[in-house]
Amino acid sequence: MLTSHELIGFMPPALAAEILEFAFAEERELYKATLAAVAQARKLRPVFLERQPRTMRHPTMLAMLARPAMDAAAGALLRGWLLKKHRALLANFLDALGIPHKDGAVEDLPATMDDAKLKAAIETVLTRHPREVVAIYLNAFNSMNDQSWPNLDALLKSDDRLHF
Repeated sequence: MLTSHELIGFMPPALAAEILEFAFAEERELYKATLAAVAQARKLRPVFLERQPRTMRHPTMLAMLARPAMDAAAGALLRGWLLKKHRALLANFLDALGIPHKDGAVEDLPATMDDAKLKAAIETVLTRHPREVVAIYLNAFNSMNDQSWPNLDALLKSDDRLHF
């Protein structure tokens, strides 16, 4: 199971850049919070980064977000992107598992999940959504929730379709 900063670091650079561009265009508050966290970690004022062209700023931000100390900021960025841009993926996965949710957000996850149900849900989302996005979501799902399912962790390690 990968942490948020590891997901940012291991995913294809084009996808990581797409996530930041989405936040810039669609989720300004999330983008500003991410930029502020990166600036603070680099001991800079946010305005220093804001004045740079995005083509220079985003690679710097992504390099910082891939560091362990930036896990919280990376997690917030990934959660925001998944909940806003890939709500259908979240809903498809939870529906296939039979877990009640509101727009892909869950209040209480079961402590365990049946292996067959989990494998069927993963197959469902892999047929409907881009493989890399599914891999990010499943890793984030297992690492960011209070309940971590050992069988999902095992599938994330063993199924090549869920690797970068």
